[in-house]
Amino acid sequence: MKQERRFLGEAVALARANVEKGGRPFGAVAVRNGEVIASGVNEMLETGDPTSHAEMNALRLAAKRLGSPRLEGVAIYASGQPCPMCIAAMRMAGITEIAYAHSNADAEPYGLSTAAVYAELAKPLGEQSMRFRHVPVDDNDLAPLYAEWQHRQKEG
Repeated sequence: MKQERRFLGEAVALARANVEKGGRPFGAVAVRNGEVIASGVNEMLETGDPTSHAEMNALRLAAKRLGSPRLEGVAIYASGQPCPMCIAAMRMAGITEIAYAHSNADAEPYGLSTAAVYAELAKPLGEQSMRFRHVPVDDNDLAPLYAEWQHRQKEG
């Protein structure tokens, strides 16, 4: 618990430093075997990239440093409750441990909560405000796309 509070403190310190630079109040650290291997802050305003969340930036750097998109054994400590995009990316990377210092309820009065996005994504696709359509594409005489990928994986 002491170590968890230390890493959460580091994430919050990153978030505060980011606010001082004019950024959004989010920071994250990626930890493996008790050691910070990567950190990130929210850089959406600086980069114009809507995916440039603190957790995503920490994940990208951790993957680069470890030389793999698989991050099993890595824990993420975030200043704020991760949004659904960040949680999905962490799941895709194999992360199974996440801790955060400030909840969506804490963020709500400041317009920083992602609770509405969570609620929207909990609905069936047909009931969400985004329009989803499956439109199959005929590859004619070509091998199906995923079969081609699998074939190349086996050759490599």
